Amino acid sequence: MILKNARHRRDQTYALGQYVPMSVHKARRVIDQIRKRSYEETLIMLELMPYRACYPIFKLIRSAAANASHNKGLNKATLFIFKAEVNKGTNMKKLKPRARGRSYLIKRPTCHITIVLKDISFYFEFKKFIYNLPRPTAQKIIRDLIVLDRLPVDLIRAGLE
Repeated sequence: MILKNARHRRDQTYALGQYVPMSVHKARRVIDQIRKRSYEETLIMLELMPYRACYPIFKLIRSAAANASHNKGLNKATLFIFKAEVNKGTNMKKLKPRARGRSYLIKRPTCHITIVLKDISFYFEFKKFIYNLPRPTAQKIIRDLIVLDRLPVDLIRAGLE
């Protein structure tokens, strides 16, 4: 569902990493911290985090940004992480030889990581439009959109106060 919408929108682009060899829980720990942040801030955070899951996610975010700039002509400075999700993949199974001719099963979990980037220049134009409206009307519109999860909260929060 995420990819279906991202393919057809001009302001969204995505990158999909399948069968990444790590646990879903370890990848989600990192993904939860970068969701709804800007592209540049996310890259800095991922470089400084001490987790092994950061590198594949870093590569995916850079790939999604490259897709945005090359395929759709978007500016990397105006991108933010619109959606990021981690789903469980298949388990890779290996047999390890043990004593007396027996074997021991080793299960390596995999996960599928999806990153959707969105161009935020639309929100800057929207912010200019909102500032021209009467204050109570503007606050109501912004609160409704934040509840619907359509706007990045940290970008609009300054306009509410």
